[in-house]
Amino acid sequence: MLSFLKKRQEPEEKVRELKAYISGKVIPIEEVADEVFSSKALGDGIGIEPTGDTVYAPCSGTVSVVMADSKHAVGMTLNNGAEILIHEGLDTVNMQGEGFEVFVKEGDKVAAGQKLIQFDSQRIRECGYGLTCVLVVTNMEEFPGIRFVTGEEAVQGETTVVVFEA
Repeated sequence: MLSFLKKRQEPEEKVRELKAYISGKVIPIEEVADEVFSSKALGDGIGIEPTGDTVYAPCSGTVSVVMADSKHAVGMTLNNGAEILIHEGLDTVNMQGEGFEVFVKEGDKVAAGQKLIQFDSQRIRECGYGLTCVLVVTNMEEFPGIRFVTGEEAVQGETTVVVFEA
């Protein structure tokens, strides 16, 4: 009833690329100093050696998982079906949330550039852990045409770091 008054919703365009989720040097996943990531046990992806202290959504999507106790990682499901995990630091799960703040919860719809995690880089270093912020596509088999852009200084929200090619 009165459907002509409803605003027509255009279908959301499928995610084609991910922007840098934090500023810093982008490295291939094989160079991440953690065997779980570098061996691609969780999937393929990239690492960023961060120059900032805040992780942002690389595109719009739905928060599918939040490591609520440790606050160091957030998973997202994108509208193209990709499932990504963004993990701040190496072995930082051992910090049990100390030095981390998370700004989203499971089920939240987030926009590109929305704040996900903030961390205390000095505290991470004091605890003896690496700062590399890793992004992994956990369902890689569904995206044979994916390309990771590495070897450059990325600017959060501006630099393309992952491309989903058709």
